[in-house]
Amino acid sequence: MILVLWDIDRTLLYTGDIDRRVYKETFINVVGRPPTALPARGTGVTMPLAVRELLRVNQVSEQRVEALAARIVAELPERLAGHRELLANDGVIMPGAVDALAAVQQTEHMIPTVVTGNLRGSAETKLSELGLISYLDTTIGGYASDDAHRPALVRIAQDRAAEKHGGRFNRDNTVIVGDSLEDVRTGLEGGAKVIAVASGTTTEQQLHAAGAEHVLPDLTATTVLLRLINEAQVP
Repeated sequence: MILVLWDIDRTLLYTGDIDRRVYKETFINVVGRPPTALPARGTGVTMPLAVRELLRVNQVSEQRVEALAARIVAELPERLAGHRELLANDGVIMPGAVDALAAVQQTEHMIPTVVTGNLRGSAETKLSELGLISYLDTTIGGYASDDAHRPALVRIAQDRAAEKHGGRFNRDNTVIVGDSLEDVRTGLEGGAKVIAVASGTTTEQQLHAAGAEHVLPDLTATTVLLRLINEAQVP
């Protein structure tokens, strides 16, 4: 079996400024004033780390950061869920994503789930509203709500997959498909092969230089993607 760990944002779907809107609304609700700066786009950093940085760049005193970050993180999924209609109307499925997801799901020896910087509730809301959740087993994924350190999410997903399906998952039979330098780092440090997709803010050259085993321009070449996933497995 091969465990396939999909990144979400800019790999499978794109929600534009909706996340940043949610960060802003939640910051205002918790801190009591509008932020003057918001998290950078397309970095792949986990939401808890992005929230801490959001607080610091908006001059929140260091002694208040952890307590306020916990409150913001707890509120983010529910606040995003309040924008379901906006997600459904303005969210975009990345080119080739549906066919790629379907192909992996229909390949008997592949187990598709997610490893993402999103909190689990946020991840499932996005996938559900854009009609992609049925292609993935989100119960065995790795989320920022499990650990703010993204490479740790690989082992979490591997352990959950092993508990559900039996066997053992490690670098020899686990593949990440993602678009950011954080996705590459997550695989290299966490224990997975990396198939990078230059569909986000990172170029093919940057993804190669970061250590991705393979880089594709997008997900439209389904046959190539399946071949690369299969090649990643050590016999």
